[in-house]
This record gives sequence, structure tokens and C-alpha cells, in this order.
Amino acid sequence: MLRLRSLSFLYKLTIFGVLLSTLPVIFIGVFAYITSANEIEARVNNGKMQLLMQTSANVEQILTTVNHTLNQVINSSVMRKAMHSPLSVSDFATYNDLTTELRHMQSFDTRVEDVILINVQQNWMVKNSGLYRFDEYPFRGELAALLQSDEDSRWMLNPTEWFYSEESAGYVGCPYTMSLVKKLPAAGLDKYALAIANIPTCALNDFLQYEQEEFAETMILDDSHRILLHPDDTLIGLPVQETGFAAVDSLADADAAVPFTAAIGGERHSVSVYRSGANGWAYVSAVSVDSLTRESRKIGMYTLYVCMLMLLLSALLAWVGSRRMYSPIQALLGQIRLSLSASDPKPANEFQMIGEQMQRLFQSNTKLEQEVNRHLQQVRAFALTRAYQGEMKPSDVAVMLEQYGYGPQLRAWRSMAVVTLQIDALDPSRFGRGDLDLLLFAVRNMVEELIAPDGRLMPVTVDQTVATLVGGSESDGKRFTETVYALTERLQNSVRHYLGLQVSIGISLPFHEPEHLSVAFREGLEALKHRIKLGEGIIIQYENVNSGKPVLLLNYPNQTERELLDAVKLADEGRSRELLGQLLQTILAAELPPQDYQIPLARLLNNLVIAAQESGIGLSHMQQSNESLYEELFELQIAHDIEAWFWRKLVEPMIRIFRDRQNAQYQNVSEKVIDLIQRHYDTDLTLEECAKRLHYNANYLSGVFRKETNCSFSEYLTTYRFQMAKRWLAETDMSVKDIAARLRYNNPQNFIRSFRKVEGMTPGQYRNKYGAGSA
Repeated sequence: MLRLRSLSFLYKLTIFGVLLSTLPVIFIGVFAYITSANEIEARVNNGKMQLLMQTSANVEQILTTVNHTLNQVINSSVMRKAMHSPLSVSDFATYNDLTTELRHMQSFDTRVEDVILINVQQNWMVKNSGLYRFDEYPFRGELAALLQSDEDSRWMLNPTEWFYSEESAGYVGCPYTMSLVKKLPAAGLDKYALAIANIPTCALNDFLQYEQEEFAETMILDDSHRILLHPDDTLIGLPVQETGFAAVDSLADADAAVPFTAAIGGERHSVSVYRSGANGWAYVSAVSVDSLTRESRKIGMYTLYVCMLMLLLSALLAWVGSRRMYSPIQALLGQIRLSLSASDPKPANEFQMIGEQMQRLFQSNTKLEQEVNRHLQQVRAFALTRAYQGEMKPSDVAVMLEQYGYGPQLRAWRSMAVVTLQIDALDPSRFGRGDLDLLLFAVRNMVEELIAPDGRLMPVTVDQTVATLVGGSESDGKRFTETVYALTERLQNSVRHYLGLQVSIGISLPFHEPEHLSVAFREGLEALKHRIKLGEGIIIQYENVNSGKPVLLLNYPNQTERELLDAVKLADEGRSRELLGQLLQTILAAELPPQDYQIPLARLLNNLVIAAQESGIGLSHMQQSNESLYEELFELQIAHDIEAWFWRKLVEPMIRIFRDRQNAQYQNVSEKVIDLIQRHYDTDLTLEECAKRLHYNANYLSGVFRKETNCSFSEYLTTYRFQMAKRWLAETDMSVKDIAARLRYNNPQNFIRSFRKVEGMTPGQYRNKYGAGSA
């Protein structure tokens, strides 16, 4: 019966091991398959997007080059001369020069096959094949309609038959031509001529041929979703719906960084769209999702085979491991079975049997000893704390120490001293105030490790101070003091190394009887108070405190304090911080007992509070807690903490309030200056005149105005005058000369040059473009 139970639990352990190993394998397999499938699609889409961007760059480079060269042609002297000529047979020289200019545009790089010039007014048309009368051309109506376009220059998709000539016979099979149409003259309002540069779409289609794959296709669409370029020439010029694309609305909203899925010809495709910022064309690449899925299925099959192999290995390891882990339990059950009698009840399982036997091994006396040992350390710490704080009679201290097992140590010691340790500022470290108790606990453990048990008592924490009594067999007080000092140095270095904290340590005078324990503890605390003068990270012995040094009277630094108050009122943060450091350094440099430093520090606190109240700043604007400022100050014992407290509690809040007041004043002054400019811009207004009217110094006014407006007085005045000039040019008939005189320009030409430099056109051109009669 016992054997059956053992085997049943073994099987349970094996099944659990198999299940525990199966879940990670299944998870990893599914995750690997999904990740690989997504990675394939992402890489394909990313590659397509890079290809679309490259295609866009190549196409737009050609379009830009054609546009640039055509602009050179229409702005040439030959073109200007031809525009006003009827170009008859007698104008052969002009025609020859004109065709020479046009042929320069036709090169392999630009793909331009024909450049057509049409002058409706003079009734002529020039192509590669010769000179024609425009009213005799078969497609004159379609070409003349191009003059009605809203844009003076644009790329258009036109039928090739409109421009057929003998020189482009090689592209008769290309039904459409990409045409750059420019209306002439470029600078005139009356457009009566056209310059057309034609690129067969078959030539541009070469850019799409090299990127086609068996499961992908690429095309270029205009802003109305009409096909401009497509590997299938028969689809050029048709709406994109003709390709079977069923998500036209998605093209308009497509994000170039996020491909979307759409149906094309009844098959799902992953569509990437890159929209050109130059002409609004959409470069579209569609990849068959089914093709991508076929690629990922291969990876899925390989992943499945690997997962099956891992599952088999996991099941084998679970069985072998379960048997090995169960063997100690089986041996233990064999021993327990020998001690069982026939009358004992049969346990439900193996572990119940083991548990019942273990319970019989524990006796009440053993439990009681464990409880006493668990609380003994707390009782010792409590008793030592009372002894350090003087809450125990001196005559009872030795009895207490003997009671808690310290008798042999006390009898072996000839000299003793109390060591007190406090953690300095936590602000620069990685710890916060909430970690202080945990840090003190760590320091107590380090004391126990660094000082041998026969050389110390148990360290305890008394009001955030770690205290311990150390002793030694040296009867010579000097040698004992040197030994204790060496121990404290090791302790301080260890705390700095392992915890990254700076600690200060005080050492009492050596003594020989334990009843002096509370007095020695106070001596150690008194030694630590000298951190206010000596700084952080000190080890100081009580016998060295004020040893033979006279107490000096402090000469309070009144001048530095006045400079500090002036810097605070000027909201000069850098200067205020510097002066505060100088002031506290002067105060703390005097040789005084620690408690005497409270007098000059209280004086500084009092003067800062008075200065704040005289400026209308109440303590409620700076003090958020209910604790007294004086109580907070006198609790500090480190110079760094004192300086940080003055800055955080008083100086910084006062600077912030004074700065807010100055900003409000600066804004008011700038608004007054702007008002003067707007009312007297047509006079010889200067910064000095404004300063005189507003009763301010000119340099101060200049600095305030630049700070608020980010520009100088003269720049703002010039800008406002040009705004008024543009308004007069657009809305009135004032002459340019009168406008220049009213805006205080001595010479109209100076005004015209300045206006052209700022606006990019002359005043006359601005009036023609934006004036009331320009429509």
C-alpha cells in the first residue's frame, strides 16, 4: 500500500514537471513564429518604402532638371524675340536659334523627346518636326485649352497623339506623355503662349521596372488617384480603381510610416505609400500578403519541429529528475515505517506521515528556549539604551551587564570608551530620509563585524546615533585611545566603501568603571556637535574639544549681509548663492563652542525675515510647515546642511517673489514703448526720446524692451513702419515718394532699397500684386 502511494506521488511530480516545462516551450514557439512573421512583413515593407523614396528622388530629379532647363529657355533672349514675331519663312535665323535652344533640352538624362512652343497670338507652333500654323494643327483645340489652366506651370498627363512628330516615332506605342506645361509670357498677366516639354511615360516607366517582383507591384498616382506610371502601359491614365484597388480612401489618409492592408484584384496586399511633398504624387507599392505568409509558414514548420523536440527532451528530463528527487523521500519513509506500530492510523500521504513524526520531535522546553533566544537581543538593546541615556542608576549598570553575559569582558578590560556614530547628510547619496532606520541597522551590523565580540558590547541605536562600548586590556590611556581611533577609522572607511555614506564618529574620554557609561555617552555626543565647525566625515575625541584654545568673539559680517539682501532684492540668483556661502563661511570660521554658533545664525535668520516683511512678503509665502524656523535651524549640525536650509527656506523663495515682481514691471514698460511707437512712428522717434518721456534710463529701457520682445527698439520701429507702408500701398493711392517722406526717409531710393530687401519686391510691384486694383 505504501509503495502504491509513493509511485502515485512520483507520477504526480513527473506530470507537474512535464507541464511546467511545456508551457515555456509552447510560449517560446508561438512567440518565435509570430515575431518572425511580423519581422518578415516589416522588413519587406521597410524595403519597399526605401525603394519608393529612391524612385521618388530619381523621378523628381528629372522633373526638376526639366523645369529648370525649360525656365532657362523661356527666359532667353531668343525666346523673348520670338514671342513678338510671326515666324514666317523670312524669319529663318530666329527659327534656327529657337530650335537650337529647344534641342539642348533633349538628352538621355532628362528623357525629354520633344519641346513644343505655341504662340496663339502670332498663330505659330514649333516642334521637332518643324514650324506650323497653329490654326491648321489637328489638336489645336486641346492644346489651346491648356491656357485656361489655373496654374502657370504644372506637370500634366496628356495623350501622346497631341504631340506626335516624326522624331518621336519610336514612342508611338506609348499612349501617354508626361508634359511640363508653362504659360507665357511668364511675367505678364495676359497669357497667350505655351511652352511644353514632353517626356513619354514609357521612358519614366524604366524607373519602375527594376523593382518589380513576382508578389509586388509599384505605381505612381497623381493627386486625383489617376495612374501616371505603371508597369502595364495600358493602365496609364486610368483611375487606380481599374487595377482592382478597393481602398482608394485609404490612400488619401495613408501614413508613410504605417503600411495598411487592402484588396487588389480580389487578393490581400500590404500597401506602402510615399507621398511626394513637391507635387503631391503618391508612390504606391503593393506586396501580396499571401506570398509573405507562405514565407513565414516555412519558419513556422521549423519552429514546430524544434518545439516538439524540446518537449520530448523536457518530458525525459522531468521523469529522470523526479525519480532522483524522490529517492531521499523514499529512504526517509522507509525509516519512519520501521517506527510505526500496527495500531497507528494510516496517513493519507507520505508528507502527512513525515509531518506527524517531526511534530513528535519538538518538545515544549525547546520551543521556550527558541522564544527566549529570539527576544534576548531586543532585551539587551533596550537595557543598554536605558544605561546610555542615564535612565538606570550607575550602581545598577554593572549588575545589568553581568546579568546579560558581559561579565567576562568587563573583568578582562582595563580601559573603556563609548563610541558614537551619526550619518551625515543623505541628500547627495542614493538614499532618502525614509531609509535612515535601515541604514542605521546596516551600520550596527558593520560594527559587529569589524570589532571583535570580546572588544565591544552590542551596538544600539539611540535617537539616530549608533553607540557602542569598546574596551581593551591596555592600562595606558594613550595606547588605548590610539587603538580605539584606529578602529573608528576602519569603521568609517568601511561605511563609506560599502554604503557610499559619510559618517562622523565621536569618542569619549577613557574610563575604568561601567557606572560612567551615561557620562561617556554624553561626551561622545558633545564631540559630534563640532561637525558644525569641522565639517562632515570627522573622527573627534572629547579630550581634544577646545583643548587649550581661547574662545574668540565673533565680528559679524554686516557688509556681506547687506550685499546679500541687495542681491536678493535684485533677484540675482547666482550672486545671492555666492554671498550666502561667503557669509556662512565667515560666521563658521570663528573659533567658538558649537552652541555659540546659534547666536550669529539666529541673527542672519532674523534679518532675512525682517527684510522679507519690509518688502511685503509674509512667512506664509515661504514657510509651509507649522514648525518654527528657529527650531529647524538649531536642529542642524553640519555647515552644508545649514547653507542648504537658508537657501531653500528663505533666500530662494524671496528671489522667486522679487523676480515675479520685476517681470510684471518689465512687461508694463514694454507695452508703453510699443504704444509710443504705434502713435509716433511717422516722427523722428528715438530710444532716447522714449526714455525721456517714460522717465527711464535709455540703457535700462533698451535691455527691458529686448528681453520682452526679443528684438531691439530700432528693429521693432522699422518693422512697424514697413507694416504701415504695405497697408498704404495696398489700400491707398499715396505715391512711393510720399510714403517714404512720411516714414522719415530722406531719400525715396533708400526706402525702395530697404523695402525690396525686406519684402523681396519693390513698392510698385507690391502695389501691383496686392493693391485694390490688382484683381
